[in-house]
Amino acid sequence: MKVFDLAQPMRRGMPQSPNHPAYQHSLVRRHGDMVRAGGGSAANDILVLGTHVGTHVDALAHVSQDGLLHGGVVAADVQSDAGFARLGIDEFPPFAGRGVFLDVAALHGVEVLPPGYEVTAADLEAAAGDLVINAGDAILVGTGWSRRFGEGASFLGTAEGVPGPGEGAAQWIAARGAAVTGAETIAYERIAPGAGHASLPVHRILLVEAGINIVETMMLAGLADAGVREFQFILAPLKLVGATGSPVRPLAVVP
Repeated sequence: MKVFDLAQPMRRGMPQSPNHPAYQHSLVRRHGDMVRAGGGSAANDILVLGTHVGTHVDALAHVSQDGLLHGGVVAADVQSDAGFARLGIDEFPPFAGRGVFLDVAALHGVEVLPPGYEVTAADLEAAAGDLVINAGDAILVGTGWSRRFGEGASFLGTAEGVPGPGEGAAQWIAARGAAVTGAETIAYERIAPGAGHASLPVHRILLVEAGINIVETMMLAGLADAGVREFQFILAPLKLVGATGSPVRPLAVVP
């Protein structure tokens, strides 16, 4: 078996949405601060971060439309300072099943799609080719953008935009009954130049209307370089009761 790690490394200063608390990591106890009898010592750390920072999966509670969550659940009725009584990330069962990688960048003969490019339903259809998509699959969309993660602020695409699925692509994925879907940018969307995250229609279609969880900021370049199109996909969020999302380390396992 070959295992592809589809998570980006988490460190202070990594690119992330400004809408969420930044990742902070500190070593609060160092070796030698306390030494046990016999000479043993231990170090430990503290982490502070938003649940939508780094590679993460969105819970269905993350987005509402006109005050309603997926299934018509009234957001105000289920949210409190303790989180969500319904549709939190703790309701997402660990996924272990078939994954498919639709490499739209390779379809267009490039490693990275240009900023602001909208992935269409036709793109996904062409990238799938003869690959059969089954209900319950995990569908990962390749734009090549994860190759730019190390570029810091430009990864956000604030000025130039970022490539990603548009509404038609989201409807294509929903029509095929995907269990979960993921992509390489901070927001699973096509972001136009200068638009920021003011409008997120793909989140509405997938999370609110279709009930399909979204994985964001994935590292998919390894799959692209290896030409991998299908695999066993493993996705297990932290069991954070009532949370709107969770950091995650997705794995693609290939015989």
